[in-house]
Amino acid sequence: MKRYILYIMCILSVVAMTTACTDRPKDALCLDQLPKIYPDYVDVTIPAGLAPLNFNVMADGDLRKEADFDVVDVVVRGSKGSEIIANGKYADFDIDDWKELTDKNKGGELTFTVSVKKDGKWIQYKDFKVQVSDYKLEDYGLTYRKIAPGYETYSHIGNYQRDIHSWEEEAIIESQSIPGQCMSCHTANRTNPAQFTFQLRGKHGATLVQREVAEGDPAANGRANGKPIAREWLKSDHDSTLSKCVYPYWHPSGNYCAYSLNLIHQLFWTGKERLIEVFDDASDVIVLDVRTKEILRSPLIERTKDVYETYPAFSVDGKTLYFCASHAFSVPTYADSVQYNLCSIAFNEEDGTFGNRIDTLINAAAEGHCVTFPRPSYDGKWLLYCWSDFGNFPIDHKESDLWLLNLSNGERHALGTANSDETESYHNWSSDSRWVVFASRREDGLYSLLYLTCIDDEGNASKPFLLPQKNPWEYYHNSVYSYNVPDFTCDKVDFDVHGAYEESFGDKKIPVTIR
Repeated sequence: MKRYILYIMCILSVVAMTTACTDRPKDALCLDQLPKIYPDYVDVTIPAGLAPLNFNVMADGDLRKEADFDVVDVVVRGSKGSEIIANGKYADFDIDDWKELTDKNKGGELTFTVSVKKDGKWIQYKDFKVQVSDYKLEDYGLTYRKIAPGYETYSHIGNYQRDIHSWEEEAIIESQSIPGQCMSCHTANRTNPAQFTFQLRGKHGATLVQREVAEGDPAANGRANGKPIAREWLKSDHDSTLSKCVYPYWHPSGNYCAYSLNLIHQLFWTGKERLIEVFDDASDVIVLDVRTKEILRSPLIERTKDVYETYPAFSVDGKTLYFCASHAFSVPTYADSVQYNLCSIAFNEEDGTFGNRIDTLINAAAEGHCVTFPRPSYDGKWLLYCWSDFGNFPIDHKESDLWLLNLSNGERHALGTANSDETESYHNWSSDSRWVVFASRREDGLYSLLYLTCIDDEGNASKPFLLPQKNPWEYYHNSVYSYNVPDFTCDKVDFDVHGAYEESFGDKKIPVTIR
């Protein structure tokens, strides 16, 4: 009986699939124009194995509205062979077929033929192409924070992870688990999700540090992805420091993590050109020895009234600490005079000491501009940063663009097609230093969404594409959240959220000390 039922179900499945694909283009009117699709995937470059580039066909003359076609039919042909078809209300590709197609056409291109049916008649649009890069994106996925773009009241916030090869998204930690607390974004050590940190802000604020340790290490109090980890909540503020730790960046050894200490405020601009300004009226850069819980400071970058330091980042070999520094001004009165340069200081991993001089790598203030959010590539070749007019919070600056610094010769350039007329910010590298994810407000000037681009050997960026979703129009236009500080992870984040409330709200936070 069970075999009979299974046989009938198989027959019905075949009939259903056959029926779904019987309404195919016939006697179509061919137009010499590209289809209007959302997202815009025309001429982008993608990695093989990425989740399918599903898209919706939009109404002529109104890109804010999905067209009400009876059928959307899309045929995708690979230059190295294979073909797949999507047939329905929008381009919804079978994920296994898509992966097989892109794997076979790595280093080649895909040609999309889009046809639509309305009132019994078919229209076929001009073909468009998508390049499949030689560089396959091997990382598991992305982590990011989702937050409503409001300023006055607390609302839902969370850190999430997404498998970029499928549609799977899940929470790492959400505000429901720690009521009333804001949180910074999950920051992995060079895409290693077992070694990460984030900051809880508010009355019960604390800095979480989770790190891999050796088997038998007395600090081990859990496991992540099968490996022993030490998970510790730190009371990261100290009588002699400005604030709790923010804006983290790991040392490649995993023994240190650099943070910024910031007294953060916000103001609102009058007029229509700018809305909000987030600024510091004091800031400092420190390094935390995560083994001893000691804060390491240099007299050259220690808190002074004359200089703001922020956004630290270690070089790939761990011997250099990059950071941004600006002359101090009376803020908010002179907030538009705060312009950060890119600076560096030597760091000795063996004893946790700093060099005896500060080097200025980019004197942005001399050019009337500002450098923030430095992110060196993991192959040691590039440093990607935000280039804006002023200020330390580029996500709120429409003019903020992505620029690339060649670390071997000091040459720098704008990241070309990756930039738009709206804000670009919050960028990070894939583990192979070939792909960049960043937040952009190019869609509507308000919401920050995630885009990916491929970087070639000369530092040129391919046309960026919006992070794929199962039904992209429905997903993005029903969402009320912006994306912050995305990062790649080479594996899934394994975090026990159930004990986070007791641990973060309890009295067992470990106080830091000053060396």
